[in-house]
Amino acid sequence: MRKLLFVSVVITLALSAHAQFAFREVGGAGLELTESGKPVYVYNYGGILKPGFPDTMRRCCYLHPVYLPDGTLITDDFNPDHAHHRGISWMWPVVIVDGQTYDVWTVQGMKQKFVRWTARKAGADSALLAVENGWFIGDRQVMKENVEIRAGRAGDGKRILDFVLRFEPTAEPVEIAGTPDQNKGFGGFCFRFAPRDGGQKGTVIRTEQGVAAKDGVNEPHPWAQVDGTFQGKPGGGRIDDDPSNPGYPNNGWLMRYGFGFLNVSYPGLKHITLTRGQPLALKYRVTLFSGKM
Repeated sequence: MRKLLFVSVVITLALSAHAQFAFREVGGAGLELTESGKPVYVYNYGGILKPGFPDTMRRCCYLHPVYLPDGTLITDDFNPDHAHHRGISWMWPVVIVDGQTYDVWTVQGMKQKFVRWTARKAGADSALLAVENGWFIGDRQVMKENVEIRAGRAGDGKRILDFVLRFEPTAEPVEIAGTPDQNKGFGGFCFRFAPRDGGQKGTVIRTEQGVAAKDGVNEPHPWAQVDGTFQGKPGGGRIDDDPSNPGYPNNGWLMRYGFGFLNVSYPGLKHITLTRGQPLALKYRVTLFSGKM
């Protein structure tokens, strides 16, 4: 009996030591995920505004800060060169409702807002955060946005974040598209990187074709990544466009050396209309790596 009790205690202690992920509230507007006490990311569910920026730039519903497995900060927010860029996020510059055009990308006329948590599960090998947001014109909600983020344990200098995004109008159809400006077509899932040591010269963008010689605008790729040295430590991040996504593998990408930016530009220059009862589902995998990958 004592032997069984001893074994039970040992197993319980081992499982407790292995249960490494945890969520906690931070700053009154963020939910932080940690692994073994080390930060993984903060999901900003409250309105975030940096001093010196107009209140119209206040926004929520994105990840920042995000950290590499070695603790290095990998995302940026409110950088003066493109103040609307925000960590790991998802938004569109062209959103049409009732014939009127709004811009969630630069937060003009329409905003994403937190509605409720739908799951917070911190387990031994992974953590799942699920949240319902809305797209609002003033107090009027026109889109329901469901987000699932599953974080895996860090290992071999890597961590994987899997995203599932679902969008469904609450009533009237909602049309979305990338920007028509200079036929760039950007809009959708984004990753704004922290400043790289050496700036543009210290930045490398890779795709399935190898090292990109220059910026990419509306270029089709199944994946892309940014390498650099961040706060004296080598690392980077990669986005994989999921094969189940509409348009794969021909979705265009916006890739920028100067300010470290990746965007899977779906639906690009084509306009798509979303209707109630037929949600749009998009999946992306983000790989965060310390050192070289």
